[in-house]
Amino acid sequence: MSGDTPKNAEEARLDRDATREELAETLDALGQKLDVKTRVKDNVDEKLDQATLKVADIANEPTAVKFRQGADAVRSNPVPVFAGVLGLVILIRLLLRRRNS
Repeated sequence: MSGDTPKNAEEARLDRDATREELAETLDALGQKLDVKTRVKDNVDEKLDQATLKVADIANEPTAVKFRQGADAVRSNPVPVFAGVLGLVILIRLLLRRRNS
């Protein structure tokens, strides 16, 4: 037999418990990597923090607070903003088409 086999039941239990713990840590790490929604949200939060700091540097603190509030409002309800941008694009396209004809 191989020298890696446990010598008694207690060693086998300890080996099993260590293997379970390593497996649980590996599965947790994989779960975090596969949780794309949370990773994207964290990335957006980080970018918004950076943008807020830049706005505070360029303008003043109240402007940065308003910027952050606006960004949070858009993130909480993006449908009206998307609809507004889409409407604006359609309007510009219609105006350009009318101007060219």
